[in-house]
Amino acid sequence: MDLSHHPALDLISERTSVDKFDPSFDIDDSVLQTLTFYATEAPSAYNLQNWRFIAVKSAPRKQLLAEAAYGQRKVADAAVTFIVCGRLDAHLELGLTLLPFHDEGYISEKELADWVSDAQSAFQDKPAKQRDEAIRSASLASMNLMLAAQAMGLCTAPIGGFDVDALRQAFGLRAEDLPVMLIAVGQSASGNWPRKRRRPVAEVLQVQ
Repeated sequence: MDLSHHPALDLISERTSVDKFDPSFDIDDSVLQTLTFYATEAPSAYNLQNWRFIAVKSAPRKQLLAEAAYGQRKVADAAVTFIVCGRLDAHLELGLTLLPFHDEGYISEKELADWVSDAQSAFQDKPAKQRDEAIRSASLASMNLMLAAQAMGLCTAPIGGFDVDALRQAFGLRAEDLPVMLIAVGQSASGNWPRKRRRPVAEVLQVQ
């Protein structure tokens, strides 16, 4: 089966990170909801869904976020910048998260209890594991969000440079919310570089 020209694959190969955004471009709140919906279609261990999204859209809040991001202009110029957080405590709510799956008849009461118990054993009082899983899940969700934006004709920039403490204070994050990434979303302005070349597959793939 030749999938080399499938539209979904084109989205992946055409996506590029934008450094300059059109500051006059605006995004409707319904678009933010759609982007977040597709972000949450990402997988997560135990189906924890251990993520949280803060869409920073108003000019004063974007400026505050830009300051926490060491003055990066794209944060202020983009139509919206998402703060993508991984949750460290999602295992505590897993029973409620899985309840619809149980109520729809897919798992029994015992299977639900065992599922929750396994997750509790994996993460309770294990901060390193909680952090690793929060970063993993938030990163997967971030990629979904960027590809969804690409499909909707928008441009994105993933941003890892920010002052965690300043961001926590400015946006009232809980101690259990780990800010993993910022994703600026909007319309490209002039002066952006073209997509940078990727290393050849032969350099990064080992088949055993």
